[in-house]
Amino acid sequence: MPYSLDQVLIVMPAKNEEAVVGNTVAEVKNVLPEATVLVISDGSTDRTAERARTAGADVLELPINLGVGGAMRLGFRYAHLHGFPVMVQLDSDGQHNPANVPGLVNLLDAANVAIGARFAGVGEYKVRGPRMWAMRALSTTLSLATGTRLTDTTSGFKAHDSTAISLYKDDFPAEYLGDTIEALVIGHRGGLKFTQLAVEMRERAGGVPSQNAWKSTKYLGRAFAALGLALIRPGAKNSR
Repeated sequence: MPYSLDQVLIVMPAKNEEAVVGNTVAEVKNVLPEATVLVISDGSTDRTAERARTAGADVLELPINLGVGGAMRLGFRYAHLHGFPVMVQLDSDGQHNPANVPGLVNLLDAANVAIGARFAGVGEYKVRGPRMWAMRALSTTLSLATGTRLTDTTSGFKAHDSTAISLYKDDFPAEYLGDTIEALVIGHRGGLKFTQLAVEMRERAGGVPSQNAWKSTKYLGRAFAALGLALIRPGAKNSR
């Protein structure tokens, strides 16, 4: 492995996840005891921050909700400021298995960003309807744009090396879906190399999911709007 786990910062954005964040942090620390865990409470109005601290995570609290992109930009800046050469994004609701983190980090010897892909032949996670159509079309388009076959371009489970951290700390999009779709375009324009690892997505451990039937119906239009904005957005400066 190109990095030891004590060089890894695991960033978990969390909004009102008091029901699950403590158990998720505890699992991460049990599976990856050498890694540092940072929970970013994204404008939470419940006891998310308290539960995360009790479980042993470092915690940053945003006074208002900025969305996953805004929380992640703070995470990249924290990683850069504290000298972490690797930052892993991991959901706070228990859907991502921390046992896959070493596999993602291992891929950083040949890439700057390693994506945990849900639709790469492992597990039984499925989506249907507009979300499925959008994800397939986005994966095809972004695979062509980046020159790398990517099957899950909206994954929130990713490992980043120091080059990616340096780029994204100043230029990580906060708009809806920008943290996934636009971030890939920005990264590609900035000279980053991407790869993926097939992973199994687990069921949410508790709390309230962010998607419902109406939101899923709107996903298709929003996803392609995000892609359109990403493609017309001025290119980021190359961080190398």
